[in-house]
Amino acid sequence: MTSTAELRESSAPLEKIPLESYVPPAKPSLLGLSRTELAARLGDIGVPPRQQKMRVQQLWHWIYFRGARSFEEMTSVSKDTRAALAEHFTVDRPEVVAEQISNDGTRKWLLRLPSGDTLQKAHEVECVYIPETDRGTLCVSSQVGCTLNCAFCHTGTQRLVRNLTAGEIIGQVMVARDRLNDWADRETPHGNRLVTNIVMMGMGEPLYNFDAVRDALLIASDNEGIGISRRRITLSTSGVVPNILRAGEEIGVMLAISLHAVRDELRNELVPLNRKYPIAELLQACRDYPGASNARRITFEYVMLKGVNDSLDDARLLVKLLKGIPAKINLIPFNPWPGSAYECSDWEQIEKFSEYIFNAGYSSPVRTPRGRDILAACGQLKSETEKLSAREREALRAMAMTD
Repeated sequence: MTSTAELRESSAPLEKIPLESYVPPAKPSLLGLSRTELAARLGDIGVPPRQQKMRVQQLWHWIYFRGARSFEEMTSVSKDTRAALAEHFTVDRPEVVAEQISNDGTRKWLLRLPSGDTLQKAHEVECVYIPETDRGTLCVSSQVGCTLNCAFCHTGTQRLVRNLTAGEIIGQVMVARDRLNDWADRETPHGNRLVTNIVMMGMGEPLYNFDAVRDALLIASDNEGIGISRRRITLSTSGVVPNILRAGEEIGVMLAISLHAVRDELRNELVPLNRKYPIAELLQACRDYPGASNARRITFEYVMLKGVNDSLDDARLLVKLLKGIPAKINLIPFNPWPGSAYECSDWEQIEKFSEYIFNAGYSSPVRTPRGRDILAACGQLKSETEKLSAREREALRAMAMTD
């Protein structure tokens, strides 16, 4: 007799095909462009080549260091150039449609993405800000929907609509800074930033949108702009093995692996991509990851599912599999969502699992669930605000605009 897991495994597609492609607005935003691309846009509107380098540096400073929302604010740029830029381009970010604030201070924003296709439904994504005593972490999305269909993940139940552009990805960071008043002229006693860390752990599989994610993260880490250290940026992947090495070479940020199982047969069910890139192949890519060391450990994310992957035998095999990899294991209590077939492991079992790993020499923090009450916790993002009535959505939007 075929088991339920085997039926799911045989029927679940490994990857989804994007339903749509990006259509730029008539006046596209300059967000997400490299310096070379910015120079080309300036050339298109008649800025002489001898001025382009200077103008690019001015734009970069105003957009990514000062957080300017219009060209009119860019007072060091000549008036004629500002007028020409405003005629052809914007510095628009995604629009905040709704903001929800959790009891624990976590904030979730539903963001609408501008499009030049008036026949398409407006696309929306979510990003989450998690304040902590020593950092402020922004969880950023890379796709509208998700390429994959991990069985325990709410986001994975969505269709894959399309990949985000580099501008739409970095735009989420800029929206967070806007909402938190977190730009260069923010008045604080110590001048500390509120957004100190970025994790590519929102909607989507980042390594299936490699170029846009790379370009956005290089902007985020640029010292002349947003300036978040690459050691404070973490890219999480379910295991797109061919692009893991590229990520190390071309982006150079910290790596996290959504592992969740130590046996191929179970991981095939929980993370169907495992049928394409099995555990042994994935872990070899981790061993080869450029820059991995005890000071730059790879994080292995492991969601704790009651009676599924939480036995001490699983813990023992996990330690054995990771031997020789500079690693820490991030244990994630399962965050429930409507219709899920899984339950969170009992706390006592999570502690036993964590203790075994710790005694084997690995850091094994248990991630404190944040934002569960607004479906902002790990694995819960699904643009739930889309299900609200028009009146409810408008009320949330008005609140977001006036806060």
